Order: sequence, then C-alpha cells, then structure tokens
Amino acid sequence: MDEEYIGGKHSVMEAIRAGRTINKIWIAENAQKQFAGPIVAEAKNLGILVQFTDKRKLDQMVEGLQHQGVIAQVAAYEYVEVEDILAIAKALGQDPFILILDEIEDPHNLGSILRTADCTGVHGVIIPKRRSVGLTATVSKTSAGAVEYVPVARVTNISQTIEQLKEQGVWVAGTDVTAAQDVYKANFSMPIALVIGNEGKGVGRLIKERCDFLVKLPMAGHVNSLNASVAAGVLMYEVVRQRNKS
Repeated sequence: MDEEYIGGKHSVMEAIRAGRTINKIWIAENAQKQFAGPIVAEAKNLGILVQFTDKRKLDQMVEGLQHQGVIAQVAAYEYVEVEDILAIAKALGQDPFILILDEIEDPHNLGSILRTADCTGVHGVIIPKRRSVGLTATVSKTSAGAVEYVPVARVTNISQTIEQLKEQGVWVAGTDVTAAQDVYKANFSMPIALVIGNEGKGVGRLIKERCDFLVKLPMAGHVNSLNASVAAGVLMYEVVRQRNKS
C-alpha cells in the first residue's frame, strides 16, 4: 500500500483535529508563522514529528500537490489492537512473544526490527502514538515486506499497555545498560514482551519501573550502546534460542 500525503494548512490542521494517524509533518522553512505556529503547536501536543525543510523539497515530495508550505504523511497501513496480538498467539497455541518499542524515531530502525520480528516469530509489535515513527513507506521498504506480516498496534500509553499485558499473564523485560542481569542469564521461557528503548535515550524511566525485570547486553567495546535494531535482534534471537531448547 502506498503512503498517503495531504497538503495545505487547512487540510493538515483538520486531519490533526480529526485524530487521523499522522506519521510526520514537513513545513517550509520560510512558512508564515501565523499558519505554521498553530500546526506546530498541535503537532507538538500530540507528539507528531515535525521537520522544517526547504520549500523545493516539498515541491519534489509530491508533485502537483498544492501544499502551501506544509505536507503531512498519514499512515499507510492498518494498525491492530493489542488484543489481536494476544489472540494470534493463542490461535497458534504459543506463549505470547511481543515487542514494545519505546519511541523509536528512525524508520530504518523500525523497518529492520520488523524484519527480524518476522524471522523470529514475534506475534506483534507495540509502538506509541506519540514521538514515534509509524508505518511509513521507508519502514515498509527497510522491512523487506515484513510490515505486511507482523501486526503492529499503536497505543496512547505504553505504561498502561504494559500493565494490561501483565494482567494477561505476560512478563515484561526491559533493556537497560545499567541492569544487573545479563541477557544470556535471563529466563525468557514464558509469555514475554521485550521493551526496546529510543535510539538516544533508551527506555524511559517510568516504563522501566513498570517492567518485571531488566536485562543488559554484554559490552566489550569502546561505544557503550548498540543500534536499537541490532539490540532488538539479539534479544529476539535469545528468546528463540531458549524456546527451541529441547
């Protein structure tokens, strides 16, 4: 499915107010403050990513679209509910295996994570509506088509969602560089949800407090962090390894 763009100050503002799922908004750098200001304020309030760019780039993005200096990209894929993800696991007779992504902003990271999720049998991925990249064409391309097969739920509140999963018997493991427990010594042989943090900030403090336990990846190099999609891949395959042990 192709991504959809809408342009023009009134169209974009109405889309925001109508609650449409908006992945990102681009605004021309020289846009008049009287119309750009309210759009930026509404987008910031909802955690929608906004990027200021050269007007010529907007012209090139969607040829023929009367954008008036503002373009919004709306979700091109249907999202599922968290309950749908749990139902998929149940239908397969498997313990739930879920990924929770805490404010992943890079579409290439999300695409790579979805690709590995498909390979490792993840039943579904949960992302927040705010401050997070959605299912864009770049995500789809990077995922090599996995976006078509891995269900993605978009929720308003990750902390509340974690509590709901715990009520359903799912254990929640967060990643943290300061965690005492090594990922390879943790037990993932249970209904599990793995929390992967933002590229720069990691997992948020409130979300870490909601996790049942925290794990860290062993680090031997000079850089004390891994790319989010690489870290997610290591964790996913450790779950697979433990579940496949005879």
